[in-house]
Amino acid sequence: MTHYLARGLLVFAAFGLSGCMAFSPDAGMTTVSDFTSRTINKDVAFVRSAEGAASVEARVRQLLARTLSADAAVQIALLNNKGLQATYNELALAETELVEQSLPPNPVFSISRITGNGASEIERQVVGDILALATLPFRSEIARDRFRQAQLRAALATLRLAADVRRAYVRTVAGNEMVALLTDAKATAESTAQLAVKLGETGSLNKLDQAREQVFYAETTADLATARQSATSAREKLARLMGLWDDGLDFRLPNQLPPLPRRPQSLPGIEADAVAHRVDLQIARLELTALAKSLNLTEATRFVTLLDLAGISRRTQDPEGPPFRERGFDVQFQIPIFDGGEVRVRQAAETYNLAFNRLTERAVNVRSEARDAYRVYRSSYDIASHYQREIIPLRKIITEEMQLRFSSMQVDIFALLTEARQRLASLRGAIDAKQKFFLAQSDLQTAVNGGGAPASGGENSTTIAAAAPADGGH
Repeated sequence: MTHYLARGLLVFAAFGLSGCMAFSPDAGMTTVSDFTSRTINKDVAFVRSAEGAASVEARVRQLLARTLSADAAVQIALLNNKGLQATYNELALAETELVEQSLPPNPVFSISRITGNGASEIERQVVGDILALATLPFRSEIARDRFRQAQLRAALATLRLAADVRRAYVRTVAGNEMVALLTDAKATAESTAQLAVKLGETGSLNKLDQAREQVFYAETTADLATARQSATSAREKLARLMGLWDDGLDFRLPNQLPPLPRRPQSLPGIEADAVAHRVDLQIARLELTALAKSLNLTEATRFVTLLDLAGISRRTQDPEGPPFRERGFDVQFQIPIFDGGEVRVRQAAETYNLAFNRLTERAVNVRSEARDAYRVYRSSYDIASHYQREIIPLRKIITEEMQLRFSSMQVDIFALLTEARQRLASLRGAIDAKQKFFLAQSDLQTAVNGGGAPASGGENSTTIAAAAPADGGH
């Protein structure tokens, strides 16, 4: 009897051990690391030990020792952001699901003894799920696709964080630049307002002109307070994204945004690049593949939902005779009288069609997003460049000429001050235009590689925002 049960266990185990998988040493992070390095040229780290945490901390301190560039801020966030680390933990959990799905089901061993009226019966049996064994290769293949999706989702979260950090960095530096400009403007406006009051006391300036100077000072003061508030909030957001606190909050930033590139990028094939490289589209393609495999699996097992093979060894003790053993097997299956599997097949087919239509819709949207992002990028560059090459130089000439005329008493102080206000408006416009350009540059990278905000309506495993096949086919 024992030999019989052991042999049954061995046969059952051998049936599925060929599909077993082991845990990877890095919890699937190699794919995330390679993708991030190839896409945005940055490093990632999954902190799982004290040594790893110490290494990350040393790297962050090294980067914080210098004035932060946008690239350095992104690198700090990718190493130090705890929310991203939690995403990598989810990837590690997804690997456990992959390993679990690759293992054959555990056999169930049971023993029972029944006595009564002087007789006793001992029954031992080992039960295995034959259907689970038969479908193990299919389930393992689907689980591998799901794990690949989890890896790409982790890469998507990494790109999303990098894009958020770049935007926060641009807004913070531009905000500081605006604060510096308005601080100087406020000092000038304050001196002018005081001068207007003195001239009004002597009768050299009427009340209308006095009110104009005073309101300009008041408006500049309010603008400066607003700019300081925005810059402070932007810096706090940047600190949050980089995962900094306490001593790390005193990081240094440049006084102004970097100069514009000499020429904008030319991307005639941006739609093809977006379809080929967008990580969310790669996730969607894998989702559609997994659904197709699930549909095939449903059709293959539609008439068998439960099939157990039980190896039985029974020993009966009768007081009036010698004990005897019974051996054999017991097969149980569900008879499809009321539900022949059509419901599950229809559900699987409609789920697949739903995902395919979402996929196609997203493909159209991605192409549109890429085109629009490039148009915004080019127009933002043209506007910022127009300020830098035309408006600001002309304003400088006007200011110099007005100062010469004021020195020769051809114009009065108020004409000079009027020109100063106009120059301030141009400088503010130039800062805003440069900020929009660098934000558009980040959005362009996001449109090509992925990492933007989640699609409206949310995502799930069957209706995740998707794209068409890589060749843009039908």
